[in-house]
Amino acid sequence: MTKHPKTKPGPRAVRCAVYTRKSTEEGLDQDFNSLDAQREAAEAYIKSQAHAGWLCLPQRYDDGGFTGGNLDRPALQRLLADLAAGHIDCVLVYKVDRLSRSLLDFARIMETFEAHQVAFVSVTQQFNTATSMGRLVLNVLLSFAQFEREIIAERTRDKIAAARRRGKWAGGMPLLGYDVDPRGSKLVVHEEEAVRVRAIFALYLEHRALLPVVQELERRGWLNKYWQTRKGRPRGGRGFTKTSLYRLLTNVVYLGKIKYRTEIHDGQHHGIVDPDVWRQVQDLLHRRGHNRSTGARNGSWALLKGVLRCRPCGCAMTPTYANRNGCVRYRYYVCMNAVKRGRQVCPSKSVPATEIEQFVMQQLQELAEDSKSAPGQILAPLADLPAWAELPTEEQARVVRRLVQSVDYDGSQGKVSITLRPADSQELTGERANHKKEKSR
Repeated sequence: MTKHPKTKPGPRAVRCAVYTRKSTEEGLDQDFNSLDAQREAAEAYIKSQAHAGWLCLPQRYDDGGFTGGNLDRPALQRLLADLAAGHIDCVLVYKVDRLSRSLLDFARIMETFEAHQVAFVSVTQQFNTATSMGRLVLNVLLSFAQFEREIIAERTRDKIAAARRRGKWAGGMPLLGYDVDPRGSKLVVHEEEAVRVRAIFALYLEHRALLPVVQELERRGWLNKYWQTRKGRPRGGRGFTKTSLYRLLTNVVYLGKIKYRTEIHDGQHHGIVDPDVWRQVQDLLHRRGHNRSTGARNGSWALLKGVLRCRPCGCAMTPTYANRNGCVRYRYYVCMNAVKRGRQVCPSKSVPATEIEQFVMQQLQELAEDSKSAPGQILAPLADLPAWAELPTEEQARVVRRLVQSVDYDGSQGKVSITLRPADSQELTGERANHKKEKSR
């Protein structure tokens, strides 16, 4: 009886994915571009490793026109998703900086690779992460890649600073009243829009307040600057709010100036607002206190801050207050749509803070009493908290934000609806312990 020699099993197939990236879109419309060149080099390397069972996956992971400074790239996200699903054994790039130029982001990606036992190979730098020496070389190369990115960023900032100091337009969102000269970094007056800008300054001097001007602009149908990005995406073209109107009224560009940080320089463009009108508007804004911070009116004392929303407008409701007779403070919540565009645009109006806070807490505590129901299980931490009324208001607010996803208020119908979020009751264990410790002292 003859014995047949045993055949050795072939190497295990290694599924290889090729990732390519280019920072700009320049040249991507060519028949053979940079992304194709990167992939061709990687495919050649994979063929050289055919004896080890390497196979190139047909899927393409190409990010054209995306920076390596962050992870917000569609092809990279698809790559990570396929990797997590177990479809990839090895990832190849032309150079390390094609995957990332950020040391922190790269470390996170490497953790993901190691967690799924996926190798990483740089074709032109001849290393892989399977060895300790390869990981050392990788970290050194990535440090230089991040250094290069930071140097480029510094040069860009210096270039912008030099251009601003010479009065040039150094990019950014175009302004109402101007167009950007396609031949260079210079603003050109748009006569039709310039008339509107001057009219807006005149309206503020007439009404002496931002909100009436916003309402008048809405009545006239006037919008802020509409423009398109280089990728053809529309921007602007929206109605004015108090914030956008304030920015327009305080922009020194309309005086023929250019601002860089705190420095003001003469611009290479023509101003469209009379200097006397400009000064009058600035003096009036200063006297009316629009340059002061509003943080005092949005303190953390508001129990429903961050969760209360106006259902008709779909906007958040912000806490504020009014003083009566100089000493009595009345707290209430008001829709942000009403704050920005006037109270007449919101059917909910304002709601007394104490009234709606007590109503919401009463509903939550009633739900928490039924421990067998799903809402009761979510609100179990609320039922366990001792002496709720004795807790500081800020701690109450933190608890509510962890348990409640949103509180929708419809003032036109007088309805309030509460949406809970799936919460881990262990999150509040520390607060309960801290509170008991406070009481024992």
